[in-house]
Amino acid sequence: MRKIKPEPPPEEIVVGLDVGTTKICAIVGSRNEHGKIDILGQGSAVSDGVNLGEVQNIDKTVLAIQKAVKAAEDSAQVDIGVVHVGIAGQHINSLQHRYSILRMSNTVEISRQEVDQMVDSMYRLPMETGSEIIHVLPQEFRVDHITGIKDPVGMSGVHVDADFHVITGKIASASMLTRCVIRAGLEVSDLILESIASAESVLHADEREAGVALVDIGGGTTDIAIFKDNIIRHSASIPLGGNIITHDIHLGCAIMAAQAERLKVQFGSALAKEVRDNEIVVVPNLQGRDPKEISTRNLASIIQSRVEEMVEHVRYAIRLSGFERQLIGGIVLTGGGSQLRHIRPLFEYMTGLDVRLGCPGEHLAAGNERVANAHYATGVGLVMLGLKDFARHGRAREGDQPSEAGVIRGSFFDNFIRRAGLWMEDTFNDKPNKRHPNRRNRSNDPIH
Repeated sequence: MRKIKPEPPPEEIVVGLDVGTTKICAIVGSRNEHGKIDILGQGSAVSDGVNLGEVQNIDKTVLAIQKAVKAAEDSAQVDIGVVHVGIAGQHINSLQHRYSILRMSNTVEISRQEVDQMVDSMYRLPMETGSEIIHVLPQEFRVDHITGIKDPVGMSGVHVDADFHVITGKIASASMLTRCVIRAGLEVSDLILESIASAESVLHADEREAGVALVDIGGGTTDIAIFKDNIIRHSASIPLGGNIITHDIHLGCAIMAAQAERLKVQFGSALAKEVRDNEIVVVPNLQGRDPKEISTRNLASIIQSRVEEMVEHVRYAIRLSGFERQLIGGIVLTGGGSQLRHIRPLFEYMTGLDVRLGCPGEHLAAGNERVANAHYATGVGLVMLGLKDFARHGRAREGDQPSEAGVIRGSFFDNFIRRAGLWMEDTFNDKPNKRHPNRRNRSNDPIH
């Protein structure tokens, strides 16, 4: 008799929603009995309302989200109500901050609650007008004269201080994204920085420990996250991605934008010297005009000049972090833009660092090859972080405490909803969520 694979409980089904500049992708996943991620379904839609990672047109973005989520629902046979949403864009910034406390006794052990209070205090840092804190990431702690501590819980001391990596973003940009998701009939469980999500799905543990720079090349932006000693040390976003390369081809070759994208994907190269001189691609012209002949060497020259600019920005971000000489793991490229031919050797030549291409396949169960490529790194990472969050909440319900001081606690959405939740309810009361009146991701099939 054929063994029927058991369905995961509804609460353990997590949906990651990657709202990008070129595409919006919804991925439905759960963790199997072996600890691997099972992708139950996936849906994508063209993203017409987002530019450089920020929502520009609410109606178009809402329609694209609904289309992607409907496709994911149909393929996974689940009713999607709650999503973990990725946030990115040039409005994202980061800063380092040190915070300290004085304790009354050096004999009483440091508690998890004290560490949590230190993290929560970071969310009250004064920000410039229009900005808000998205994530507070503890880096390392010091207890009295002992340094380099990752988790001080259980230690004793009077003076405790810590370094925090604080990630900020524009309130307007985050609220626009949240409004789109709510109008699409969904509930936001969390807003997660996309580079953190991508890092979760493509970086190895030893790379995070040794020192590595994640470079996620999307359609509108390239997001950078630098890790050392298993701690995020620096994050940045640059306003250059795959779309700007397509735009250069569109103008340089005087062809339609859709043709430029196809040329880039099928014949593009980031190194002109790797392309033969005599190779020609014939592109249809406007009606009544002769087809255009385009040299692939010229095409590669256009691409290479823009990618070189991108690499220079990445080099500057790495240098700014102060960890330029400590990246034993080099650079990991991911995102749709990392699929460009010969981009890896160009990065290696210009940065002097080892470079590999990062895909989320290592964390996926067998049979999930359709999403085991760099295009879905962020979406898979959002699912993985959502499942981790569910596991932590499950332990909390059972009375256990998380074992890591460095977990991502809270988010922009938590703080934003506290201040603006009532306003959102009033704003969207005229558009009740008829599709999902009771929020949870639930299987449409009975579990036997």
